Amino acid sequence: MTDGLKTIIYPVKDLDRAKALFTALLGTEPYADEPYYVGFKDSGQDIGLDPNGHARGMTGPVPYWHVADIRETFAALLAAGAEPLQDVQDVGGGKLIAFVKDADGNLVGITQDPPA
Repeated sequence: MTDGLKTIIYPVKDLDRAKALFTALLGTEPYADEPYYVGFKDSGQDIGLDPNGHARGMTGPVPYWHVADIRETFAALLAAGAEPLQDVQDVGGGKLIAFVKDADGNLVGITQDPPA
């Protein structure tokens, strides 16, 4: 079971240009602004810009489903035939992410928030 689709990450080649575009689109400054990731919040959604995404196999935006147990969900996706593209990784503060490719080549991300 998921807690919904609340995050989308865009692979970008020019982080400064992408940041300017999303700042204009969303009308707000990013909450996270690092050389490796820029993040925005808008209407309950996290929108992330990843300058390393293309190198990790991201071919376009990746939706991230929020799950209670990322390792269990990751294993279930692999058992269902998904191809792993990024194993479970802590991206800071206990937030975990992973993503896979389905049989049609679609990218599916999963994320688990840190314990409260």
